[in-house]
Amino acid sequence: ENKIGGVLMLNGTKSQFTKWISKYNHWNDSLNHLPFLYSADAEPSLVNRKIINSTPVKKANKLQSKKEVIEVANTISMDLNEIGINYNFAPVVDMSPNKTVGWRSFGHEPDSVIPWSAAFVKETQKHQIMATAKHFPGHGFVEGDTHKKLVYIDGEMKELINYPDLIEDHIMSIMIAHIAVRNNSKYSTSGLPATTSREIVTDLLKDSLGFKGLIVTDAMNMGGVSNIKNANNLAVMAGCDILLMPLDASKAHTDLLELYGENEEAQAEIDNSVKKIIRAKLCLGIL
Repeated sequence: ENKIGGVLMLNGTKSQFTKWISKYNHWNDSLNHLPFLYSADAEPSLVNRKIINSTPVKKANKLQSKKEVIEVANTISMDLNEIGINYNFAPVVDMSPNKTVGWRSFGHEPDSVIPWSAAFVKETQKHQIMATAKHFPGHGFVEGDTHKKLVYIDGEMKELINYPDLIEDHIMSIMIAHIAVRNNSKYSTSGLPATTSREIVTDLLKDSLGFKGLIVTDAMNMGGVSNIKNANNLAVMAGCDILLMPLDASKAHTDLLELYGENEEAQAEIDNSVKKIIRAKLCLGIL
């Protein structure tokens, strides 16, 4: 129905995903729709569980060198190229203290996390696959799991230092976490997740850090955001370009159309995001 721009290949086998993507591409061609962005959580620590029969690789927290990181990124990217996935929600650039993301991280020191993340990004994007740094503004030092509930950064956002080098090196995408920020005079989210905060998405990530790539939410069906009224519209007006896994995609589309018709600010925000998505598809060579 031309309501979505991409599909997340969440859990399945390599052959299933390959067949599905071939089928969806055929549908889009026959309907003269734009091709999809096909995404996956193909980070080293999850890829072999998320994509069954993918080439085995070491988990992120078991990697010992930048050379190993590059080799793993190459292995994963070659599998994604075979399947037809062009958008990898990796690497995790959080630090490792939080148990939800810690084993998915390259470590707890910036001098390993930053250069190893950069190496993963560079190798991924060499394969015409968008890499994604996550989970902005940082999941490593929070208590709790955003899959289940809203969690908080209390005071300083210590993990912001992980992002400037990646932005400078042209990472194409960043994922926003369902994490609130409190006791921070400049960037408080007023009890709401960063996903819905214009202070975090636009003022901090776009304006202060200068990021011009695609901004995608973490899954909108997660406990950290799913009970917030009008969360999809709030995320778009905060500056997010892509809504990932809304609870009801068709309703989210209808709500965005209504928002688009309400005022010039909403139109400008949505038009800009759509242009960025189309530009990304051009850059990837799928359009």
